[in-house]
Amino acid sequence: MARIKGVEIPNDKKVVVSLTYIYGVGPTTAKKVLEAVKIDESKKTKDLTNEELGKIREELNNYVTEGDLRREVSMNIKNKMEIGSYEGHRHRRGLPVRGQRTNRNARTRKGKGKVVANKKK
Repeated sequence: MARIKGVEIPNDKKVVVSLTYIYGVGPTTAKKVLEAVKIDESKKTKDLTNEELGKIREELNNYVTEGDLRREVSMNIKNKMEIGSYEGHRHRRGLPVRGQRTNRNARTRKGKGKVVANKKK
């Protein structure tokens, strides 16, 4: 397995797909990186040479990925919570942030349903 940005990317998949295992690299960014270093997208990761892996690593250094990106996202959320914005309040309460309805959905953010006593009458 090849290591790029501290992440082991799978050998048996195409390079485009295996690059998406890195946090912050999606399909579009993976295609841009491979286009910049002139590597065929349909090539498998195990068929890459050390020089090609080095070129991919150098190109990915131009992008914010992995730990730096995670830190940046969490700092943005903390900043919103500190200044007291609407989004910050939603993050603090554990509710959906981007305008979704909450009266019958949002179980991912709200957690398991809470039982209300004497509801049935």
